[in-house]
Amino acid sequence: MKLKEWVKSAVFLFIFVLILISLTYILRVNGEVKDIFTGFYAEQENTIDVIMIGSSPVYPFYAAPQMWGEYGITSYPLSSHVQRPSAALPLLKEAYKTQSPKVVVFEMRMYTMEDGDMATNMAYARGVTDNLKYSWNRIEAINRLVGDKQERYTYYFDIFKYHSNWKTMIYLDQLACYRYEKSNPLKGFVIKDTVVPLELERIPQCSHITETAPIPAEQEERLVELLGYLQERGQKAIFIVSPYRIEAEEQMMYNYMTAVIEEYGYRFINFNNYYDEIGIDFTTDYYDGVGHVNALGASKCTAFLGEILEQEFMLEDKRQGQESLFPAYRSWEAAYERYQAEAAAALVKIETAVLEEDHAE
Repeated sequence: MKLKEWVKSAVFLFIFVLILISLTYILRVNGEVKDIFTGFYAEQENTIDVIMIGSSPVYPFYAAPQMWGEYGITSYPLSSHVQRPSAALPLLKEAYKTQSPKVVVFEMRMYTMEDGDMATNMAYARGVTDNLKYSWNRIEAINRLVGDKQERYTYYFDIFKYHSNWKTMIYLDQLACYRYEKSNPLKGFVIKDTVVPLELERIPQCSHITETAPIPAEQEERLVELLGYLQERGQKAIFIVSPYRIEAEEQMMYNYMTAVIEEYGYRFINFNNYYDEIGIDFTTDYYDGVGHVNALGASKCTAFLGEILEQEFMLEDKRQGQESLFPAYRSWEAAYERYQAEAAAALVKIETAVLEEDHAE
């Protein structure tokens, strides 16, 4: 084959691959998690102070626009439903491609759970792998999350999974994801405006427990691996557990985690030990009555975490000085304004639901 033909073939293959990748990004199912990840990729490089990694107790709990409006801190969640600990390291590496976070926050609730059926449930892996751009980090995530007996090729080339979504290509939201970059107006935060109260007699009281219980072996292995990586890079980090209806055995596992994490020089904070300081109310602040807060609870948890980040890590308030005039930070002002309006509407709805519940009783 002549050189000219080789060049033509290479150009054709290159164009074909680009089109295939763009089609894949468009056809991936739209939803909260996709919007979170496309929003992250759309953020200007090296503008995020805090990356938050973890399962669903991240994106409804901590409002990045509120963090900006009250502390001048830019934060963003890399969070998905039932995100297994094996995903933390490849997600962090992916974040490093475009951001240089001053602090990384890890939500640790999933570290108390054995992989078990989660390792064979396609949805739990795809929540991470199918929301990353094509990269070596994505391949690492697939290899860590997908078992050898599963059809990994449908993860490496997820168009095999989503090709039947071709009819959705007419929607602008889908087409806008051709680069897997689409600005998220609330910086990854998801507002919840319903209330499912937890019965008062079932509110957890486990902070007095001092005993320990080991976490599942596979999760301890992942935790130690992650801690070693952070230590090697000199990355500042904090490990937290968001407040929920905790059980005694879980409290003992968090006590165990504390010792492991502190051995590497990092801090672990179990928010379940600080209900009064946070101001959490299990009768008004949760939309599912178990473990996920609505807009009211989120405002409290965000303020509590913001105080920790500001005081312990001395993060710069980017609302001050000339930096706030840069285009990269104007979007945060817009996000905060939108958040204030949407959160206010959500709070009215929540308060109305609480009053109706009180009258019903």
